Amino acid sequence: MTTPGAWGVVLGLVLGLGLWSMVSALPRLSRPALSARVAPYVLDISAAARELRDRRPANPLPVFGMVLAPVVARLSELLSVLLGGTASTTKRLRQAGMTMSADEFRARQVSWGAVAGAAGVVIVFTASRLQLVPAVVQVGIVVILAIGGVFAREYLLQRAAKIRVARMASELPTLLEFLTLSLSAGEGILDAIRRVGRISRGELSTELASVSTEVALGLPLADSLTKLSATLDLPAFSRCVEQIVGALERGTPLVEVLRAQAQDVRDEAKRELLEVAGRKEVAMLVPLVFLILPLTVAFAIFPGILVLQLGI
Repeated sequence: MTTPGAWGVVLGLVLGLGLWSMVSALPRLSRPALSARVAPYVLDISAAARELRDRRPANPLPVFGMVLAPVVARLSELLSVLLGGTASTTKRLRQAGMTMSADEFRARQVSWGAVAGAAGVVIVFTASRLQLVPAVVQVGIVVILAIGGVFAREYLLQRAAKIRVARMASELPTLLEFLTLSLSAGEGILDAIRRVGRISRGELSTELASVSTEVALGLPLADSLTKLSATLDLPAFSRCVEQIVGALERGTPLVEVLRAQAQDVRDEAKRELLEVAGRKEVAMLVPLVFLILPLTVAFAIFPGILVLQLGI
């Protein structure tokens, strides 16, 4: 059986390493010395500058990262296999607007599981001090919390992706109307996209701004729009992109195409709103049928039953 002194030593070491890591991660508020500011410009002629540049502060995180990197990599691969693969994770990250890669996200999931498992160890230790807890229950609590941390990070990613996709879907009709106005004023489709991306403030306008940037770097407009629709996986936007690409290939006027697409998107949004209202209406009947109605019946029948029992 582990003595309280041994637990105190272990917890003290963990607390010390945690405080050390936190303090080393804090930004320095003092102004750098003159030698530190000049060193990057004289690295090729000064050995002292190179030595000063290569000097690193005392920090336990790189050491732990080097030791735990193979374990984290193996756990990340296992999570990728169990939770749908890299492609689905990359798509959700893109829909959520996150710039990290799938491997980085899996590593972060592993860290969430480790933190939740450590919290489980603390809970088990505290509970064992108050009363005797079986070893199976202790291990089960730690494992359940660790798995819960992993799935909590996955759930937050899916929720963020769903919210951002819904926000882009709500912005799409207005954005199409802005594009229609710009095209009606005589601008080309690329200039209209650039204008909307520069003036508008929203998730979808930000994505269109990245399209104009890619076109400025040499990527064809049709390919950039097709790539964006494939990564966002937004059905209404994908249909709009197909119509725009087809109109560019056939030389069809884009104003009528975009106006028709905006009207179709608004009609689809109305249909979805009616469907949601229908589902909410059914959900509102649940407390009425299973809570309010039984209470009403009980209040109506209980006085009569009480009178019969008392014989009044």
